[in-house]
Amino acid sequence: MRNLMPFLLLLTLLSPTVTKAQTLEDLEFGTPATLDVATWNIEWFPKNGTATIDRVKAIVQNLEIDLWGIQEIDDTTAFKSMIEDLDDYDYILMEGWFGGLVYVYNSSQIEVIEAFEIYTESPFWSPLPRSPLILHFSFNGEAFYAINNHFKCCGNGSIDWSDDGDEEMRRREACVLINEYIQEELSDDRVIVLGDLNDLIQEAPANNVFEPFLELPEDYLFADMPIAQGPSSGWSFPGWPSHLDHLLISDELFTDFSASSTQVACLDIAAHMDGGWSEYDYNVSDHRPVAMQLMVTPLTTSSAPSSTEIAELLQISDLMGRICEYTPNKVLLYHFSDGSVRKHISWSNKAPY
Repeated sequence: MRNLMPFLLLLTLLSPTVTKAQTLEDLEFGTPATLDVATWNIEWFPKNGTATIDRVKAIVQNLEIDLWGIQEIDDTTAFKSMIEDLDDYDYILMEGWFGGLVYVYNSSQIEVIEAFEIYTESPFWSPLPRSPLILHFSFNGEAFYAINNHFKCCGNGSIDWSDDGDEEMRRREACVLINEYIQEELSDDRVIVLGDLNDLIQEAPANNVFEPFLELPEDYLFADMPIAQGPSSGWSFPGWPSHLDHLLISDELFTDFSASSTQVACLDIAAHMDGGWSEYDYNVSDHRPVAMQLMVTPLTTSSAPSSTEIAELLQISDLMGRICEYTPNKVLLYHFSDGSVRKHISWSNKAPY
């Protein structure tokens, strides 16, 4: 037996390992019973052409997330073609070659009611250089609103209260405007604000641009706060490192969020790629997705849209400015008596205004 030991040891060392490397096929997050929502800055899709497209297709298909709020779609033609190749997935974006903000959703789980942009007029371009994209949808018969954003980047970490052009000041004003919209239009609805918000939610109040939300703890909660307060290795933007991509929920979701089954995660997709973070950063994005999983229960109050009065509708035009009639499933411009213009897409047979 002693003579066999060196041979057996050598055989063990030469034998291939039984541990199988993780691949994109092993990704998982969403479940059929839960509402699964994620935000993802995909960094100028497609960052590296077909290599990006192939990997993103695998990521979306295998994570089985119901609703993605995505930022930085550069080539909308390539993006549309990619989503159309995926089983059970569809997209929402405002027309144009540059998409910017888009939604991708599982059409077997999510019923789209309408989608529209807010704060599109020029006075709001400084705090909101990308007009927030709202999606009104239902999941298991329950109504929700998602508000997809990409806030202004950069800054020095301090709010300059005397400079309206200061990056932190612009992000704070963006939070003020979105809070005002929710309080005035969606005060009784389930709301999820998500996106690359380009700042830290865990900072001290004096320089925290998110104070308009944080100072209202009975109305709002950052679902990803534990990630922000955790180790930097788990943050959404490892290159700095910083945690910039957030999921904010309204109080109508607090009860569901408090359930033990709730999950919130910054998804380390790079761990499922042979080249790790280097491959992910080169071929996919410099941001990780941040995702939330909720078991949804019925609201005790109605989740119907608010009946707040708006200005009188004067006319409807297409994106070329030509006066037209309402048409379902088409992006149209609605011109109101107060001078405002709202870009809107609806699936209803009846015009939204």
